[in-house]
Amino acid sequence: MSSSPVFVTRPVLPSLTDIMPFLERIWTSRVLSNNGPLLQQFEADLARYLGVEFLSIVCNASLGLVLALRHYGITGEVITSPFSFVATSHAIRWAGAEPVFADIDPHTLNLDPAAVEASITPRTQAIMAVHCYGIPCDTEGLAAVARRHGLRLIYDAAHAFGVRKNGHPLVAEGDLSVLSFHATKVFNSFEGGAIVSPDRETKLALDRLANYGIVDEVTVSEIGLNTKMSELHAAVGLALLPRIDEIIDARDHLANRYWQALSQVPGLHCLCPPGQPGQNSYMFPIRVGPEYPMSRDALHARLKEDGIFARRYFHPLISDLPMYRDLPSAAPENLPNARPAGEQILCLPLYPDLPEADQDRVIGIVSQPC
Repeated sequence: MSSSPVFVTRPVLPSLTDIMPFLERIWTSRVLSNNGPLLQQFEADLARYLGVEFLSIVCNASLGLVLALRHYGITGEVITSPFSFVATSHAIRWAGAEPVFADIDPHTLNLDPAAVEASITPRTQAIMAVHCYGIPCDTEGLAAVARRHGLRLIYDAAHAFGVRKNGHPLVAEGDLSVLSFHATKVFNSFEGGAIVSPDRETKLALDRLANYGIVDEVTVSEIGLNTKMSELHAAVGLALLPRIDEIIDARDHLANRYWQALSQVPGLHCLCPPGQPGQNSYMFPIRVGPEYPMSRDALHARLKEDGIFARRYFHPLISDLPMYRDLPSAAPENLPNARPAGEQILCLPLYPDLPEADQDRVIGIVSQPC
């Protein structure tokens, strides 16, 4: 290892100066949770920034996905992507439903609407699609499939903070969209998430589910969970939100440097061209093809030798994990596009304060690995 380590991501933190006024408000009020004033302000400011009207803050995106499924009473089959973080399918199982894997589009790496439609059975109740790396799904195609078959369409939008499609908020698509504010995401509150709803009635129903199903002091209407966000986490979000455009601009700048240096390297394909309107440059995934001098795994190991910790997102496929690999839909022959993606995609280090000198180390190895 020749230099200091470079990790695939690094959390963005608000300055202590920016967060202290919010902490002073907490210490003065002694309100720590239960839909406190900072949480309410965070919810309103975030909805305004994202361009949506109805939004419910939760403690993390995984439980947000569980709530989304529970709200609609989904206990049958949910068609989803095998090419995602494991939380997507785990949430389906925790909600009492069964994941069914459908293949992905080889270019966007998102669920292929034709593969989704071919996977529908009489037990299918919902589609849970993922905007992988913040690349928008074929929302029109998935919506058409959902309409034809009377299915709920829920988006795991963990990667898609601030992304717009055709000028409109991507998180406004589908029946519900769930965002993540985990420390590794474009925008974070250390831990957290949000569910974007189509109307006030749905938002209020989700808010009840997030608070044990409590209606008032003496009424509990359903079996809910405790998925509330604390005032401390809301304070972090409030302190960081004014910087989000600056954060995304910094990501875009670094993504453009990668693109300029690597897009013409034989055997490499850069999946997320910079400069696209409405993108967020969440990650910089490259596809390592057969024309490249070494395999994806060999490149991953070569980078690690120099202290650069890229990530093989997503490897293994969710469908290859022991709790899912025996499902009929997990059979390799059913996933001809997802399988090579899981073997070829590598995400390079990208975060707003990544020093260009460290990025140049990454570029130097990836452009000339041998």
